[in-house]
Amino acid sequence: MSEFTSNFNNFFRLDGKVALVTGGSRGLGLHTATAFLLAGAKLVIITARKAEGAQGINQAVERLNALPGITGRAVGIAANVAQLEDTQRLLGEIQKITSKLDILVANAGATWGGPFEPTPDWSSQKILDLNVRGVFNLARLFAPMLEAAGTSEDPSRIIVVSSIAGTHVPHTGDNGTIMYSVSKAAAHHLARNLAVELGPRNITVNTVAPGFFPSKLANGLIEILGGEEVLTKANPRQRLGIPDDIAAVMLFLAGPGGNYVNGVDIPLDGGNRLVQGSLAKL
Repeated sequence: MSEFTSNFNNFFRLDGKVALVTGGSRGLGLHTATAFLLAGAKLVIITARKAEGAQGINQAVERLNALPGITGRAVGIAANVAQLEDTQRLLGEIQKITSKLDILVANAGATWGGPFEPTPDWSSQKILDLNVRGVFNLARLFAPMLEAAGTSEDPSRIIVVSSIAGTHVPHTGDNGTIMYSVSKAAAHHLARNLAVELGPRNITVNTVAPGFFPSKLANGLIEILGGEEVLTKANPRQRLGIPDDIAAVMLFLAGPGGNYVNGVDIPLDGGNRLVQGSLAKL
């Protein structure tokens, strides 16, 4: 009989854990924060640029804290993690409420699409500042807090939310997303470098690369490419992503079941990247 070193029933539990989810007020970030609280996390801190509004932090925190059966709580802090000064301020605010951090989910992201030659330089700067430089600064600034929480048997986690756009050429022409795709490829390799750098400090680093999940970030491109019906038919799984899909992968990487997983990219697209060529140029 196999002898498991941890409780088999707790492979996907986060009891007592403290997590930070950037871009946590909506979409994949909110799905992740929800899953963490339902899995027993003690404290889930979400951050986004705006506190107020229909998709701001305040409404998300209210919804998270109203989840049935949770024992932990959600806290929101407004911050722009594309800016070093604001990330430093975020670190200071979090240190006021907790001395350790078990899980960092770098989910906040920016995109821009359009024809190649007229691409404005500001769009490239915006994308790279948040999707690459911002992730790097989050990792290096929060590393001491993550190291304080991690052990050899139960390491702390950094999970970078990237995109399948980082592994192939998804869209060119009038609706090209060249710099977005480049930024996500860079995020993948950044995570690999961080996995080697931080692994000895009991911090694992992995990447989740989603395909199309209906969200504010993706909905515009979904419509340009023909809408959900067209993309659903093109996907080998015959559907787009749903909240359960991102929640399950996040809990695997963040929980005891993912203790020995380090430096990997997990595509989360139903296999769509394997048939993407027909949609590349529209």
